[in-house]
Amino acid sequence: MVIIYGTITEYMGTAYTGRGIAHKYDTLIATAQKTVFLKAPPSNALSDVLNDAAAHFIKRGFDVDRFNNPVDPDNTDAIFVRDLDLFILQASHPVSLEPAELGGRHHVISFYDAFDEGKLQARSTEMTAFVEESNKVLLKMMNAMSDALRIHDDWEQVNIARMMWMEHEQLIESLKKELFGSMNLHKKSTVSHRIAGSLSPGGSRDFLPSITSRMKRRILMKGLSGTGKSTMLKKLGKEAERRGIDVLYGWCGLDPTSVDLLLLPELSVCLFDATQPHEYDPESPLDEILDLVSLCMEDAEAEEKIGEISSMYKEKIMDATGYMHAYAQSENWLREVMDQAIVRKTFEEKTRQLSKWIDL
Repeated sequence: MVIIYGTITEYMGTAYTGRGIAHKYDTLIATAQKTVFLKAPPSNALSDVLNDAAAHFIKRGFDVDRFNNPVDPDNTDAIFVRDLDLFILQASHPVSLEPAELGGRHHVISFYDAFDEGKLQARSTEMTAFVEESNKVLLKMMNAMSDALRIHDDWEQVNIARMMWMEHEQLIESLKKELFGSMNLHKKSTVSHRIAGSLSPGGSRDFLPSITSRMKRRILMKGLSGTGKSTMLKKLGKEAERRGIDVLYGWCGLDPTSVDLLLLPELSVCLFDATQPHEYDPESPLDEILDLVSLCMEDAEAEEKIGEISSMYKEKIMDATGYMHAYAQSENWLREVMDQAIVRKTFEEKTRQLSKWIDL
């Protein structure tokens, strides 16, 4: 007897960006057949619960998307079981989300009463001080990311002015013909949105290898800031949608309005930005390089200006990374204090409630 296990694909659950803390959970909640909202204070213990649930489904042959926490990328914040359209998430932290269809597609399991209030009260003064410091550091980090985004926009403008946009548009049209030909699937495209990476305590962290590893054809885009990588991915994605082809859009970190990844699972094709801060090179003979650098005209004055902008940008990212490191230390300390106050019997009862509900 051959046992076929499901697969697991890693994503970031949230991202600390130049436009604030961002996520794509709302689209999953809106489309999932079942969503389980796990309500609890910050805790490492729920990550184990979610990992156990993921393992349960993988062993039964289901494919699972796992959403990690950028503050601690080894911690799981949510899972989505694709074949069952089942979404389970920590819905109180790091982002607060509420059910809209209780008694229907949405179910809530509260773990708040699984924590010993007496133990928490004994450390309340200490915890309050840590929370205040954590919030201060978070604000500094988000301000640094906002500044970095503004500087990055200036960087893009310099390159936008020297791009050969007619050739860029011709390349997009050429790719449309190559990828899609006369294909029309006569169905509505399923569109998904994911976060591929975010700022983390160790700097930029992404899961592009996990997301793209099962694609037969990977097209690695090499281009400078402002050379139309995101524009190209959006236009190719819209063309795929028009033809009824399923599309997954992904992005990394700094700007949640941008697109860094386009995945077309029915074609087993993906295109992604493979330049800094998520730089990748071909790993197999089937990987391809898409060069956009050559469409950016050489200009000594522009290069000098970019050198200055690049230095300012790197400085802001270093500041943000330092603040993220301090923020992660505070958050991890708070989680450890919370975990020490867990009433194990009550917590396990809540976990069994989840097991019963997801097996319905």
